Amino acid sequence: MELPKIVSSKTKIRFQDCDPFNHLNNGSYINYFMNHREDQLIEHYNIDIYKMAKVKGVSWVSSSNQIAYLKPAFLMETITIESQLIYHDASHLKVEMRMYNEDKSQLKAVIWCGFVHFNLLKQSRETHTDELVSLFESIVNPVDAINFEERISQFKKTKAQID
Repeated sequence: MELPKIVSSKTKIRFQDCDPFNHLNNGSYINYFMNHREDQLIEHYNIDIYKMAKVKGVSWVSSSNQIAYLKPAFLMETITIESQLIYHDASHLKVEMRMYNEDKSQLKAVIWCGFVHFNLLKQSRETHTDELVSLFESIVNPVDAINFEERISQFKKTKAQID
């Protein structure tokens, strides 16, 4: 069975995550993106990062985030979040996630998240197992951009999704 390269889920913007203008608070975007990715890893790839940490003593830690806020997400709005692995090496992953309105006609935010595979017992970087590398090779879906700024420019050129 072929695994999906792009995974998607929907959720509703909640009151506690909004600012006084009923917009999703800038800091809360990352929580929505991370919650989406954690759920989708379990659902589509059978990777439970918390179980992995508890049983094997390894998981991933965030190493970097680059985010562009393009349009506001509003209180009680249903949003769609997509994510895909865009890069991997021996101990590092880079994931792109995109937040849209429910029908994906408007792009609201884009984030690139870097993750380092980490041994919690040794408190040091860990190399991905052959099994993980094989999984990553089957799902990696690179984007045609040299860096984050170029990627955002690509989205802005297709303005229909942002307007």
